[in-house]
Amino acid sequence: MAESLDGKVVAITGAAGGIGLSCARACIEAGATVILIDRAEEELATACAELGAGAIPLTVDLLDNGSIDRMMPAILERAGRLDVFHANAGSYIGGDLVDGHPDAFDRMLQLNINAVYRSVHSVLPHMIGRKTGDIVITTSVAGYEHIPWEPVYSASKHAVLTLAYTLRRQLIKHGIRVGSIAPGPVITGLLKDWPKENLEKAKANGSLIEPSEVAEALLFMLTRPRNVTIRDIVILPASQDI
Repeated sequence: MAESLDGKVVAITGAAGGIGLSCARACIEAGATVILIDRAEEELATACAELGAGAIPLTVDLLDNGSIDRMMPAILERAGRLDVFHANAGSYIGGDLVDGHPDAFDRMLQLNINAVYRSVHSVLPHMIGRKTGDIVITTSVAGYEHIPWEPVYSASKHAVLTLAYTLRRQLIKHGIRVGSIAPGPVITGLLKDWPKENLEKAKANGSLIEPSEVAEALLFMLTRPRNVTIRDIVILPASQDI
């Protein structure tokens, strides 16, 4: 029998828009209280006003280690506990390595890798103490493939996919499930950094998916009976030939 999210507390990073906002909306509609985490304070306030009483905004800059350190105490102050942590925030840089700026790549790697492991690390003592919980990491189909037009991004997603796989095996003994959601191209603000020719091609042939489709996958993962772990879900547009 499926588990219920009714009464659960879910925290989602990168929740002011895109995949994170769609996931927050789906969890609230399923009965959860959701802590929406983002550094975009105005967008976060707007999103929470739209979502209603089940949405709690929390401004965190995931590029600031001190801000991450304050995240979990703030979650507990606002909600008292945490049942689900969805490490969703990330950024994208594509194109040839030679044309990119190393500082921009460093910033992306800090958000896509370091912020993920640091934020997950911050919630683990609470979940281990309760002997239950769910951690979901938004990875990417780029974590399964070696995509030539996005080498550094692809490398970052291989890294967090490995983190999800290994962490899952460490946390089994604590009753904590760990899984990853790996979307193909999703219609979000990250696509503005796609190479123009790839974006136009994807739009023309229907090779993009909606954030709501990722949210449906998250709900499926979280509502499986506790004796079942969905290790990973890869979500692709039907026309994508990867």
